[in-house]
Parts: sequence; structure tokens; C-alpha cells
Amino acid sequence: MLIAGLLLAGLAALFHVYVFYLESIAWTRDRTRATFGTTAKEAQVTKPLAFNQGFYNLFLALMVVTGLAAFLSAPVVGATLVFAGAGSMVAAGLVLLLSNRELARAALAQLLPPLLAVILLAVGLLT
Repeated sequence: MLIAGLLLAGLAALFHVYVFYLESIAWTRDRTRATFGTTAKEAQVTKPLAFNQGFYNLFLALMVVTGLAAFLSAPVVGATLVFAGAGSMVAAGLVLLLSNRELARAALAQLLPPLLAVILLAVGLLT
């Protein structure tokens, strides 16, 4: 369970790095606009907000990655960072889900892997 939880946390971090790329680097590109359902004008107007939001995703990913690296030599510190980063990913996904039901698919993609990671990591540490 422990390894599965850590692997899922790593996958969640990779997903959040990808979202960082979309929001902070590729926000106005056609493919990104199609993914998020925005027009060229909307993308241009919201570009500063998306840029900022992308960095939130990157920071959550970095917290998880730092936790994964720390887990090898300091399991308590590592697990704490993974729980904090993955838990924040879950919380952000819940906010998205509750604020806009049309984005349920995106919210579930954002919150399910880290939620499973948290559960599996907790079970793995308790057994």
C-alpha cells in the first residue's frame, strides 16, 4: 500500500506539472483553449489569472516531489509533505467540483489520484 500511495502521489504531481504548463505557458494556444473551452479573447483577458493559477499547481507538485525524495531518508518529513501536497490537490479539486459542475471531469482528474494516494499512504503507514 505504501509504494502504491507514493506512486499515485507522484502521478498526481506529474499531472499538476502538466496543468502548470497549460495554464502558465500555453494558455493562449489553440489546443489549450480547446481543452479549457475558452475563446481567444477570454484566454487573453484571463492570461494573468491562469499564469498565477498554474504556479499554484506547480508548487503543489513540488511539495509532493520534495516529500517523495525526503521519504527515502526521513519518512515522517516525507510523508508529511506528501500528505500536505496531495491533500491540497484534493481540496482544490473539491473546490473546482463544487464551484462549477460542468468541470466535474477535470475536477475528478485533479482530485482522485491524490485522494487515493493519501488513503493508500495512510493505510501503508498504519500497517
